[in-house]
Amino acid sequence: MWPDRRIQDLLGIELPIIQAPMAGSVGSEIVIAVSEAGGLGSLPCAMLSPEQMRNELGIIRQRTSRPINLNFFCHQPAQADPARETTWKQRLESYYLELGLDPQAPVPAVARAPFDSAMCDLVQEFRPEVVSFHFGLPERALLERVKATGAKIISSATTVDEARWLEDQGCNAIIAQGYEAGGHRGVFLTDDISTQAGTMALVPQVVDAVRVPVIAAGGIADARGIVAAFVLGASAVQIGTAYLFCPEAKVSAVHREALKRAKDNDTVLTNVFTGRPARGIVNRIVREVGPMSELAPQFPLASGAVSPLRTRAEAAGSGDFSPLWSGQAAALGQNLPADELTRQLGSDALAILSRFALADGSIPT
Repeated sequence: MWPDRRIQDLLGIELPIIQAPMAGSVGSEIVIAVSEAGGLGSLPCAMLSPEQMRNELGIIRQRTSRPINLNFFCHQPAQADPARETTWKQRLESYYLELGLDPQAPVPAVARAPFDSAMCDLVQEFRPEVVSFHFGLPERALLERVKATGAKIISSATTVDEARWLEDQGCNAIIAQGYEAGGHRGVFLTDDISTQAGTMALVPQVVDAVRVPVIAAGGIADARGIVAAFVLGASAVQIGTAYLFCPEAKVSAVHREALKRAKDNDTVLTNVFTGRPARGIVNRIVREVGPMSELAPQFPLASGAVSPLRTRAEAAGSGDFSPLWSGQAAALGQNLPADELTRQLGSDALAILSRFALADGSIPT
């Protein structure tokens, strides 16, 4: 009954729903639940060590034989810039003093690594059905090793130019990430976020520009958004923020509370947490230091100096310095288990689609 089954057939899933791989907020529990419900569960690996990846994959493979997706970042390793990092620490010094922290203490190590040979070794060992990338694609040799496992390759595009580039590099499907999406923008051919298109404008243009199936992402949190994505020509959707409401999500108490209160105009693109533009709920540090700061070190180094502030504030019940990642549709979120949410999204979307179906079962576009 789905008007376009290309993603389901390509990835071997029942529902055209991909759970977004949100680093730091998603672990094996959600991946298993979504995959068992018929969608595609996605494990974010950018903040995991090889040992942590192995542990999570061991749990997943023990509990589901359904297709899964492993997601990796493809950013260039940051170049050390002591002067800029010192300036950034000085900008945050007043907050350190306010919270009783030593502004001269060493900056904690940053745990966001680009896809490398060690991660590729684990892909070859565990052979996930899907491997997705953010910020472009890895170097050709690594990409060829991933392809040799039989995994389907997908990556995020925020412009038509990026979508065409990904198709030329051999991606099996492309995620069209609209401006509304929470978390990091997937930009890799430009640094200009002022011209980024929203999902409604981006998806049909990407669909027209490439031959591979397109996955719509950004501001999709309920069945109405899924149906709209199909009408725009997408073959599936990727949903992130809606899954942060699930009890399995690994979000802090302050983040969960912020999501419950979030309105349509409560989020903004900011670089103060990592050095790269990402959409989250506005809080104190975003208002006072950002939202976009020229002082923030190169991604992901900005997060090192912010981390102690976050830890101390969250211990006191405050989200003033926490990255409260969220898309623009958080107000549509439901407090449901991940498997139940996945099934409900699928059944509700089909119910809406059936009301608009033509005599031959197709959906008018």
